[in-house]
Amino acid sequence: MRPSLFEFAGGEPAFLALATAHHVRCLADPELNHPFSHPDQDPRHVERLAAYWAEVMGGPPRYSESCGDHTAMLAMHSGNGDMSDLGRRFVECFVHAADDAGLPDDPAFRAALRAYMEWAVAEVLSYPDDGVPAGLSMPRWTWDGLRD
Repeated sequence: MRPSLFEFAGGEPAFLALATAHHVRCLADPELNHPFSHPDQDPRHVERLAAYWAEVMGGPPRYSESCGDHTAMLAMHSGNGDMSDLGRRFVECFVHAADDAGLPDDPAFRAALRAYMEWAVAEVLSYPDDGVPAGLSMPRWTWDGLRD
């Protein structure tokens, strides 16, 4: 049996490194830097992002226990209009951040990460401001995609 994506990546330190590298890449991107450079941004954003991704990939429920459910995350990020190019850029920053963070370069692992982020970006972009259903549970992403 394969380990979870969380375990294969290297656990919480790996996801903190991924979130940190992703944040740095987004700040450096001329289009993505605006939403990532607000002076009122939560100073714990990177740690919360790491906890979110870790939980989705099979790690402990730290995000949902301290920050809320999937609905809260979607509501925070949805309703921004047509962001298709930003979504594509976000995915590319994520893919390259996996390199920066030193995550395993196993092709199946990297494909699972990319597939997750493409799915996640599409999901966020699918909701208008007031269209996120209440009580959505955290998604669980596996080597084979979204687990029901």
